[in-house]
Amino acid sequence: MRKTPSDVAFTPAVKEIQIQKGSRQSYAKMEQSRGWRTEVTPDLAQFLSDLDMFYLGTANAEGQPYIQYRGGPPGFLKVIDERTLGFADFGGNRQYVTLGNLSENPKAFIFLMDYASSRRVKLWGTARVVEDDPKLIEALRDPAYDAKVERAILFAIEAWDINCPQHIHRRYSQRQVGPVIEQLQERVRELEAQLAKARAGAREA
Repeated sequence: MRKTPSDVAFTPAVKEIQIQKGSRQSYAKMEQSRGWRTEVTPDLAQFLSDLDMFYLGTANAEGQPYIQYRGGPPGFLKVIDERTLGFADFGGNRQYVTLGNLSENPKAFIFLMDYASSRRVKLWGTARVVEDDPKLIEALRDPAYDAKVERAILFAIEAWDINCPQHIHRRYSQRQVGPVIEQLQERVRELEAQLAKARAGAREA
């Protein structure tokens, strides 16, 4: 039986290694004070609203793990209630590894990455596939995103934590760099026009 939310990750085997490596004491203090969160906070909701991708981890009945990239419009991983997230599942390569895993093992993990700001959030919980709820699927669908929604996946949060930003290499999406590039290109066009006008004036002089 778990005593603290972080026990979902800090199993007895993990705690034993933490003792051996010298980090158990600091994590024990964390568990006694604030600990890991179990509900969606305003900060987490804001974090989710701008993300257009995440990684979903599942495992089959034998424990074989599988990680899948999930992408969509910004904010497509939505808050359903204080302990539940949901997202529209789009068509892919039709291997259905995630669906197969969840059919026999509901345990799941979501890894959220904001590469531009060097932030990452880890969520432990369980997930289930919903294919017969048109109202839910419609609520999760983004009309502006041209992709067929095949089903919904709901994720029940057991615990989540913000990871340290060490060793995260900053990367920017096309959505983030596009406006900057457009501004630079516009400025280049303005300077080229000014240069061409100056050259024309020099020839006439």
